[in-house]
Amino acid sequence: MEYKIGKEARCAVIGYGSWATAIVGLLAANEARVGWYVRNPEVLEGLLAEGRNPRYLSDVEFDRRRIAPSDDLDEVVREADIVILATPSAYLKTFLEPLTVSLQDKFVVSAIKGIVPGDYKTIVEYVHDRYDLSYKQIGIITGPSHAEEVSRGKLSYLTVVCTDPENAQMLGEKFATDYIHLSYSTDLYGIEYAAILKNIYALSVGIAVGLGYGDNFLAVLIANSAGEMRRFLEESYPAERDTLVSGYLGDLLVTCYSVYSRNRRLGLLIGHGCTVKSALNEMTMVAEGYFAADCIRHINARHKIEMPIAEMVYNVLYQGASARKCMKELTSKLI
Repeated sequence: MEYKIGKEARCAVIGYGSWATAIVGLLAANEARVGWYVRNPEVLEGLLAEGRNPRYLSDVEFDRRRIAPSDDLDEVVREADIVILATPSAYLKTFLEPLTVSLQDKFVVSAIKGIVPGDYKTIVEYVHDRYDLSYKQIGIITGPSHAEEVSRGKLSYLTVVCTDPENAQMLGEKFATDYIHLSYSTDLYGIEYAAILKNIYALSVGIAVGLGYGDNFLAVLIANSAGEMRRFLEESYPAERDTLVSGYLGDLLVTCYSVYSRNRRLGLLIGHGCTVKSALNEMTMVAEGYFAADCIRHINARHKIEMPIAEMVYNVLYQGASARKCMKELTSKLI
């Protein structure tokens, strides 16, 4: 179906983590009121009583007149025209399980950089199939950006993706501030898969740092990661796209080198000698690259694209392979 986002379209956010909290902050600066589905009782109470998320980005204070937190998913979705998904990919199905309200008349936006585990589908693919929505009423909001900097008003660039450029522009207006610059794309497939792959590559960088590799090697590893990403996109879904722009390359770079990167941190713990299980337990937030490594390997079984970096990360995470040995073997495959 055709779907046009109206200027007065009401927004709601599903999720209560760092990225969801930062997104609500942006929307609340532009919208009269933002719906917010929060299923965690502690977070909901903090938002209702003090206008703060006590678990994530707790220094951000909301104008309580502009947010409508609720643990009633149907109510939040019913009142919205645009539904923004901002949960970890592994828990999306759990978050949406109580939903009985139809999404047929909604525009659904994914702010999730992951694949639904077990289904081996991206968020866009899952929403399209599960809720019988047209790709014309599904969009993406992505980086390069980290919630911590966005929430503090640091200059950041976001990429808005819709099949209809007019919808992308209308959606972008809802996020625009003096410190948020926007770019636009119609490449739903490419941008989403790039956002998934960069988490795997950030894991590889973290592993390398933990093992003691230096900046010279990291430059080669990240350059090869960019090439591997481009190769996957070109061979799995050929389209006219420039993977050197910020929605692809920029997101990869910031996830690989930022101190805020969860995926880099998970890799760092493993490189330092932690088992995968203990490293995951050490994490306070979800590292999407862990799930993505398995899903991408499954998806690539159809395409048979050469992906030595993603394959190395999979072997370390899921096959119990030695990180040191795998990284050493990888060095001979990079250019």
